[in-house]
Amino acid sequence: MQKPLQTGIQGRAKFIVGGLLILAAVIYLIVSATQANAEFFMTVNELKSKGNSLVGRSLRISGAVIGDSIQYNPQTMNLTFEIAHVPGDNAAVEMGGGLAAVLHTAVTDPTRARLTIVYNGPKPDLLRDEAQAIVTGHLGEDGIFYADELLLKCPTKYQEAVPSQVVNGN
Repeated sequence: MQKPLQTGIQGRAKFIVGGLLILAAVIYLIVSATQANAEFFMTVNELKSKGNSLVGRSLRISGAVIGDSIQYNPQTMNLTFEIAHVPGDNAAVEMGGGLAAVLHTAVTDPTRARLTIVYNGPKPDLLRDEAQAIVTGHLGEDGIFYADELLLKCPTKYQEAVPSQVVNGN
């Protein structure tokens, strides 16, 4: 009777070990995929301070669009513009008078760090002076940021709509 008992214990142990190996493999795949797709979110100043150490890495940068720098060729769908440094800390934005005021200050201050962005695709409707740009892509060896994705927010466009909605109770 000892043989069937030992066979049952050995079978159960093999099942547990096999399950643990599968679980470990799944955890490893999740962790390695997450690290490979990780993007750093940073400001223009942070990117400039790190220099060439971030070349080629997937990054997400935030800044204020400088309207005079926007150049778009509709035939090649090549878009080039500059963004100026905007603080990444919400407390600093609030101390600066809110997002609209901080974006305006960033664009009008010639001493702020700036970054050239190159994007191939249709020109977004919200791409205008003082819009907040969140750009995903990579930094080239030439110091230009090559964007794969553009997210834009224009706080001045929505600034007037919010108070009237609150007053009307909508």
